[in-house]
Amino acid sequence: MTPPRLVPLAVWVTIVLIASSCTGADGDPACTTSSNGGEAIVVTDAPSIPRAVDALPPVDTACFDTIVAEARGTPLVVNFWASWCEPCEREMPLLAEAAGQHAEAVQFLGVDILDTPEAARSFLARYDIPYPNVFDASGETRDAVGSLGQPVTVFYDAGGEIVAKVDGELSADELDEHLERIAT
Repeated sequence: MTPPRLVPLAVWVTIVLIASSCTGADGDPACTTSSNGGEAIVVTDAPSIPRAVDALPPVDTACFDTIVAEARGTPLVVNFWASWCEPCEREMPLLAEAAGQHAEAVQFLGVDILDTPEAARSFLARYDIPYPNVFDASGETRDAVGSLGQPVTVFYDAGGEIVAKVDGELSADELDEHLERIAT
């Protein structure tokens, strides 16, 4: 009998990382939804966008890129935030109101970064956020769009191209201006 072939450790590590790169703690795909909270405003049929406001599936840059790609055909506003960020707190009411006003035409998505899911869920409930959110514990998705701090708001047109990016607290005028650009 020949001994079983040994697989190098690096190969096993790679297999495990690939298999788990888009899975959450509960084994569900990170780029899909789980229903933990209230129903979110979802304009697109992108399967990777959570259907619950506070589902908070974990994302990395690959999952984030999948979300943006699947949302093509619908303008997209992505806000990177954290529950401990004071400017994030100040702009959340603007984003929540705009998401309600543009519920038929623009997809909003929150990306909670450098936070904990428990603090994020409390924050979302406190500000009555109506749109879906995902969770990035390391902030790599924010870094990938070329920003270092938060909040950051990125506006994508229906073709999936970045039209504008606001680093720092978003004003009502900036929000209106960029929404007008992508919603037409």
